[in-house]
Amino acid sequence: MTTATDHDAYIAAAPEPFQPSLTRLRTLLSRALPGADEIVAYAMPGFSIGGTVVASYAAFSRQCGLYVLPGAVSAHADEIAAAGLRATKTGITFSPRAPIPDDLVERLARSSREAAGV
Repeated sequence: MTTATDHDAYIAAAPEPFQPSLTRLRTLLSRALPGADEIVAYAMPGFSIGGTVVASYAAFSRQCGLYVLPGAVSAHADEIAAAGLRATKTGITFSPRAPIPDDLVERLARSSREAAGV
């Protein structure tokens, strides 16, 4: 994918099968992070509060990813595993056929905000 300058352009440039998942993440993150600024950083759309990127998302060739601060991933590690999702220190990857549950996305976003202290 080419580097997008905003969320709309990023989603439009993503592979078509991933576009609904990306739109869903954008909506959920926006709702969970009121007052956050929509940004593009590290070639991914994200949400910034007080200059700190607290959540972002991306599409790759075979999966999507949600990225939050490490404290949020560790705080919800059991829920992530129970949902059958793969996690790294700062991200959770998933396919459109097996998405991250909406309530988990919102809890991860709020936890990330708390971990950032903003």
